[in-house]
Amino acid sequence: MKKLFENIDLKHQEKILKSLEANTYTYKKDSIILDKTKKENIIGIVITGYLQIIKTDYNGNVTIIEKLEENSIFGSMFSNISNSEFQIITKEDSKIIIIDYDQITNIQNNSPYYIKFMQNLLKIIFTKIEEKNDRIEILTEKTIRNKLLKYFQITSKRNGSKNIYLPFTLTELAEYIAVDRSAMSRELKNLKDDNIIEMNNKVIKIKTI
Repeated sequence: MKKLFENIDLKHQEKILKSLEANTYTYKKDSIILDKTKKENIIGIVITGYLQIIKTDYNGNVTIIEKLEENSIFGSMFSNISNSEFQIITKEDSKIIIIDYDQITNIQNNSPYYIKFMQNLLKIIFTKIEEKNDRIEILTEKTIRNKLLKYFQITSKRNGSKNIYLPFTLTELAEYIAVDRSAMSRELKNLKDDNIIEMNNKVIKIKTI
């Protein structure tokens, strides 16, 4: 929530949320988010916690479409999540704010704090676009090795560190880069054997990319 309300004091934060008729929801880990977040023109903002948008196809195969961390934004206008194959699931206890997009665009408010709020919201949206572009780069790689290396490279650059902490399990990583879990595990071992990475639980150190 810090980024959304950056440089806006608590009193004006409350005024903004009230004027937008925003609703705040809290969820326990492994909860399925309300179906209303799939509705068109609804914007969800992650205040605390960690969520995933997943797709389950008719064969029961699960793909992680998107990971949603603090300050992430989601909704049908950003992702095609309106049909029954998609679910939004909390991976940690989480708090989210739901805002009707029409409220944002229709409200008449030229106050400095509301303008700042809109600027912060746009920054979050631009960050989301960058993340989607990064995901496309990963998925367009032809081999499992290149998908992994591209993911490590992008994450390292974003964090400014050669040490990467995986925000999900290896099974979830395989789902995120859309590859077979066993094949990915073999490729991770190959990358370690080739002295390209070191791996200690969820911490990966990039040695050469």
